[in-house]
Amino acid sequence: MESATKVKKQLTLFGFFTITASMVMAVYEYPSFATSGFSLLFFLLFGGFFWFIPVALCAAEMATIPGWQTGGVFTWVSGSLGERWGFAAIFYQFFEITVGYIPMLYFINGSLSYVLDWPELNTNPHIKLAVILVVFWILTFSQLGGTKYTAKIAKVGFIFGIVIPALILIGLALAYILGGNPVYMDVSWKAFFPDFTKINSLVILVSFILSYMGVEASASHANEMANPRREYPIAIFVLVIVAIVLSAAGGLSIAAVIPNSELNLSSGVNQTFAALINHYGSGLNWIVRIIAAFIGLGVLAEISAWIVGPSRSIYVAAQKGILPPIFKKVNKNDVPVPLVMFQGVIVTIWAIILTLGGGGNNMSFMTSMSLTVVIYLMTYFLLFIGYIVLVLKRKSTDAQAGYEIPGGVVVKSVVAAIGLIVSIFAFIISFFPPSNIPGGNTGEYETILTVGFLVVAVLPFIIYEFRDKKNATGIEPVRITTENAPENHFFTHPKARGEFHVTPKKPEDVLQQDDTPPTSVPSTKVDDTTPKS
Repeated sequence: MESATKVKKQLTLFGFFTITASMVMAVYEYPSFATSGFSLLFFLLFGGFFWFIPVALCAAEMATIPGWQTGGVFTWVSGSLGERWGFAAIFYQFFEITVGYIPMLYFINGSLSYVLDWPELNTNPHIKLAVILVVFWILTFSQLGGTKYTAKIAKVGFIFGIVIPALILIGLALAYILGGNPVYMDVSWKAFFPDFTKINSLVILVSFILSYMGVEASASHANEMANPRREYPIAIFVLVIVAIVLSAAGGLSIAAVIPNSELNLSSGVNQTFAALINHYGSGLNWIVRIIAAFIGLGVLAEISAWIVGPSRSIYVAAQKGILPPIFKKVNKNDVPVPLVMFQGVIVTIWAIILTLGGGGNNMSFMTSMSLTVVIYLMTYFLLFIGYIVLVLKRKSTDAQAGYEIPGGVVVKSVVAAIGLIVSIFAFIISFFPPSNIPGGNTGEYETILTVGFLVVAVLPFIIYEFRDKKNATGIEPVRITTENAPENHFFTHPKARGEFHVTPKKPEDVLQQDDTPPTSVPSTKVDDTTPKS
């Protein structure tokens, strides 16, 4: 047992940082950041310190409680609020990604329009819909053969299609600004703050919240660190600073070069490259096409990594008999094909609704982002409420969790309450049509967001009512750790990773008895023999 414990705790501070760091480079979100101008710094700081950090800290404490290491938000919320709410939490986490594919596909479409010099590809909704569906389904079927090389492809795409172009973009924009060229944003203390009297100008906060979402998927690895109580918060604070710096640099680069009235959210990055490269010489548009191709391939590789991962996250609910028996099936490559196909159908429906009825090019992009956020925020509501219930039931700090928010019940409750309040605020303002998005009709935004959310909100409870307990297997999928993860697994975004090996291969691969999710809140009794950090 002692040797097993040592094996689990081999993750270094830097190792954990690299596991989670892939989420700081979301190039397709830079144009939406840019629409808020210089106040994007305010939104990044606000979201980072008052939302990202509370999520990371609360999730880490729940993830490191013995017996809660497997199953993610399903286990954490089930243990504190009950299995019905646990299923709702994992369902919303899975379902938001079906909408989250859409802005990424729009971004690929925008890059492709530059590569082919075919503007209608990004402006004609019917052509646009056809292309993004063809791209998505090709990627979906390509993943049914197994994900052995997916993470490696995502790593190469991330480096050459996202990181390098983003650094080039920031470098060119900096040279442009230092050269004394016109800057299309107000840089001042007044411009740092958004107009709080106009709630429509605050809606853009949803894109910043979206950029931070997914950190809870990495929290379960905190227990693998040698000293999570000391190292985990350091890694999270460093990560949020890096995220703020890189996102600010990318967003400000676009805001400085492209006037807000001309910005296209799907192809804003390529727009900026075109403006900067053509500024330094005519006849260089071929360079823009090459860069657009790399950026498009980078996000394409990122999507390929997203196809199977989310399905494996909800697979634990299928194993417990909450989903119909067909969703427990996997093919010879351990891919849960029925879940992946179900995901594909839902993505197709969202693509049709958002592209043909989303209010126009930019408004369709923003509607898809806002709908992604309001669905995912339901998971975070349950996470924070579950954490507060857990803390109050335990009454006092004990040594059960590998990581705990220091300061006792009061500090823990305050941290969770801050995260919950910010989540509620972001949720409410999401339903107001944005005022700083150029082009599009806001009526469709409100309709699709409201109807889409209401439908998704009730689905997990309907499904849970019709669950079939007889089809529960009683076997949990094996959790992926730093010891058994596929090569390059952690170079993909936390939301896109498969959390489990869905089919245990050998008896020794099945989770140990003490890893079984509990049916009640952990005892408050402290083992006097447990060493304290």
